[in-house]
Amino acid sequence: MSADQNDQSLAPISPKRLAEEIQRLSGMRRNGELDRAGFDQRFARMVGELRDRKISGSREEISAALDALRQDDTLRPEEWFRLEKQLGLG
Repeated sequence: MSADQNDQSLAPISPKRLAEEIQRLSGMRRNGELDRAGFDQRFARMVGELRDRKISGSREEISAALDALRQDDTLRPEEWFRLEKQLGLG
């Protein structure tokens, strides 16, 4: 099976799962487990995987799952902008 065929068989990520992953990465950043470069690298990898796998749910469902993270600063403004732009949520 080619890599393209394998990528097409991956199940979409739920908005809840995306929010959990962002919370995990942000927690690692806050606890000092990841420096800024390490966080940026993992965040970029997560965004790339999301583009490959897609997110299940409507824009409204995705935005609702992420908006709480944006409001409590788990998801910083620059990270919100990056997700919104790269995933076509804006």
